[in-house]
Amino acid sequence: MNGELSQNAQAILLLTAPLLAGGSRPSVRPLPLGDYNNLVRHLRDTEKQPADLLDSEGLRDLDSSWSALKTKRTLEDVRQLLDRGFLLAQALERWSARAIWVVTRPDDDYPNRLRKKMRGKAPPVLYGCGDRDALDNGGLAVVGSRRVNEELIEYTERVGQLAANAEVPIVSGGARGVDQAAMRGSLEAGGHAIGVLGNNLERAALDRGNREPLMDGRLVLVSSFDPAVRFRGWQAMERNKQIYALADAALVVNSDLGHGGTWAGATEQLGKLRYVPVVYVRSNGEPCRGLDELVTHGAVKWSEPRAPAELHDIVFHDASRAPALAGPPQGELFPSQPEAVRVTVVREGEPTLLDERKTVEDDSVPPAGAPVPGKNEMRLLSVMSGEMTRKEIRDALNLRSSSNVKQRYLDPCLDQGWIEMTMPEKPRSPKQRFRITPVGRACVKAFDE
Repeated sequence: MNGELSQNAQAILLLTAPLLAGGSRPSVRPLPLGDYNNLVRHLRDTEKQPADLLDSEGLRDLDSSWSALKTKRTLEDVRQLLDRGFLLAQALERWSARAIWVVTRPDDDYPNRLRKKMRGKAPPVLYGCGDRDALDNGGLAVVGSRRVNEELIEYTERVGQLAANAEVPIVSGGARGVDQAAMRGSLEAGGHAIGVLGNNLERAALDRGNREPLMDGRLVLVSSFDPAVRFRGWQAMERNKQIYALADAALVVNSDLGHGGTWAGATEQLGKLRYVPVVYVRSNGEPCRGLDELVTHGAVKWSEPRAPAELHDIVFHDASRAPALAGPPQGELFPSQPEAVRVTVVREGEPTLLDERKTVEDDSVPPAGAPVPGKNEMRLLSVMSGEMTRKEIRDALNLRSSSNVKQRYLDPCLDQGWIEMTMPEKPRSPKQRFRITPVGRACVKAFDE
């Protein structure tokens, strides 16, 4: 499939993907989602599409209207990104050798579940290995922590096995602990699984243990991040959204209270995104304060089904509870193109209900004349999610040592009120955590715009 990429797909990859296969990072940072969406909205308004930027005439037309875009990126950035054709060819060859396919948001075979539920927040590019059609089959999302005891591993494997017998696919993140246990239980019982990865798709695609289920169509691995990218905390947060969006219901096996990726993902679904109609939490076994608190946020206790039909009914029986999907994006067709160009007729960048809701909910703005976050401060604010320990912040920033975290990142943001301590009365407590404030979120929003 990679050899048949449309011109639109090629342009989108050049604009948004790091293309790490060449061994070096791009001199210009690829466009983040917000800038990419602004660009394609602008192209739509001028009756153009990303493919038009591959020729000099399209860039000249863009040059004359660049000031209308809401972005801090320059047209020269776009030119440099598009001038990576050789690097793209190298990447495509590398991915093809590893049986990795790539699909972009306007393509026909992009997962409808992501396009309909996530709308403008859906990733522009997806990389994967296995049967991509399986991404629209739905299933049960199973999430939880990496570090769990053997009892919870066995419990999660049994859920996976029962799901396999019920012909319900498992959707999970592929990480150690709960994720891998759920997928392993399903696959070993002959079932199907979707692994939504935050990093290392290349390694997973070549893993000997994944080879057989990938080849016989029972496993599909997918990621919105370059197949060779290293792990960063914010990538896991994005992956969590996609796990919920690909599923029909979700089960949280365990969660820390008030912090961590599982907690942040579940509370985000319960309070804002609602990509699944119901989030279940484990109801037997060892107590878990995080799960109890999720119930107060709207989660439902899992009824611990024992028969395949019971589990099937729990996941699928009451579709009326599901939030109405946005449906096929209205009026999202690019201008028609000659058949030979092989461009899919899905228009990119349409403003969405989710975008509008976010604007209403997060309406705080930095005060006039307020200090502007520097590079380090903005980097910290961009990775903040829920309540995080200093170590979690260090890992999210991809720093090797904690020695500079306080001086270079935490203290400047605390001084300006962009983040706050959860225990301000005990600043040196080993249980101290940090969270972003409304003013900090407004700074991030202002920077993105």
